[in-house]
Amino acid sequence: MNLGVIMAGFGGQGVMSMGQVVCYAGLAEGKEVSWLPSYGPEMRGGTANCAVVVSDAPVGSPLVARPDAVIIMNRPSLEKFEAALKPGGLLVINSSLCDKEPSRRDVRVVKVAATDLANDLGDIRVANMVALGAFLAACPVVKPDSIVDALKKNLPPHHQKLIPLNKLALERGAEAAAGQL
Repeated sequence: MNLGVIMAGFGGQGVMSMGQVVCYAGLAEGKEVSWLPSYGPEMRGGTANCAVVVSDAPVGSPLVARPDAVIIMNRPSLEKFEAALKPGGLLVINSSLCDKEPSRRDVRVVKVAATDLANDLGDIRVANMVALGAFLAACPVVKPDSIVDALKKNLPPHHQKLIPLNKLALERGAEAAAGQL
């Protein structure tokens, strides 16, 4: 297995954290990983994306030019990364903030209202975990339990109380994706 993923959205949506936690989970499962962040000119509100590779073999390059999957948190990210996705790849779209339909018909599409579901859970900041849950339901590159364990090991002490909410967000994302798989 060698899976390249691009995760993209606005700064402040937790795109970088989503990529990092997948890498931490992959490491815990004995996989080879890489994480390459890319920021727009602003930290919050500007564009942000990261390239993640999870592999059974050493990762030759952290660059992901033709991703196997793309997680899109907003419309500008769909416009920027949809064309790069490999034919047959997976496109996970946060339909709460992306009102545009994908133009590709040669990819698998999973739409999840990540921001709305996070808001329903009481904290919009877990929209990234809702999207990640949908992604993992469609492409189980790491186990959801490994994501939760990675959060436990890597969140600072003052954020540890958010782990149950993050776990619930992963579950809600997987549930939302289940009907589309």
